[in-house]
Amino acid sequence: MATFAVKWVKVIWKYVMINGLLTLTSPEMSVEIVALLLGMSFIGSLITVAFGIGGGALLLAVMAVTMPPLALIPIHGVVQLGSNMGRAVIFMRHTFWPALPWFVMGSVIGVALGGRLVMNIPPSAVQISVGLFIVWSVLAHPPKWLREWPFLTGALSSALTMFFGATGVFVANYSKSLSLPRHSHVATHATLMTLQHLLKTIVFGVLGFTFMGWLPFITAMILAGLLGTYTGRLVLTRMTDIRFHRALNIVLLLIAVKLIWSGVFAADLATPPMVLSDK
Repeated sequence: MATFAVKWVKVIWKYVMINGLLTLTSPEMSVEIVALLLGMSFIGSLITVAFGIGGGALLLAVMAVTMPPLALIPIHGVVQLGSNMGRAVIFMRHTFWPALPWFVMGSVIGVALGGRLVMNIPPSAVQISVGLFIVWSVLAHPPKWLREWPFLTGALSSALTMFFGATGVFVANYSKSLSLPRHSHVATHATLMTLQHLLKTIVFGVLGFTFMGWLPFITAMILAGLLGTYTGRLVLTRMTDIRFHRALNIVLLLIAVKLIWSGVFAADLATPPMVLSDK
């Protein structure tokens, strides 16, 4: 494992240096910041695989204080697209495919609606609402509609992702409501998030965000995330279903508290995620 990790770290670093990532991504991002974000992409993917959720929100929190605000949500979305796609491929044989069709159809409606309303609803209200919903879903039984109405679940989570990015926690509640074994939970959640982030990336592209200037940075972040996925899989294999779901509930509650706290006490610091241009 150590040899594998060292090999991929060298590959990622070589790619970063060849493409001039450390100097060309943004004048607001130093060498130290880029290195930090690559490390957080690795850690975030490891956490998501090992505990079922949390890595995307953690990465978003760090990116929010280190990246240009106008690029935050679009870049986080496309990085998560790559990371979740790699995770979905690695765990593909465990995917619970019946969970996808209606969820995807709802997601198409959700991103379209979210793209229109993103400037009209305070992000703080969204954060508080989602946080309270997560607490309710963990401490009580997940609401029946979360499992039985995947179209609605897909639409709501996809609309929310246009506002503050990290809605994997919402989708994780849907996956949790299906009562899947740990490997199937990770696989199904990754597949759902891949499709959702793909739709979100398309919408931001239509709205005018230019991703090409960020391509070297995005690629390096995805590679670091894939390495984290591989490492996290080793942790997941050594964990029982009971311990996995217990850890998942704890992480969900911690994220819920963070969302509620941010919504109540830091609403004035929130930056609207609508992006028409990155220039």
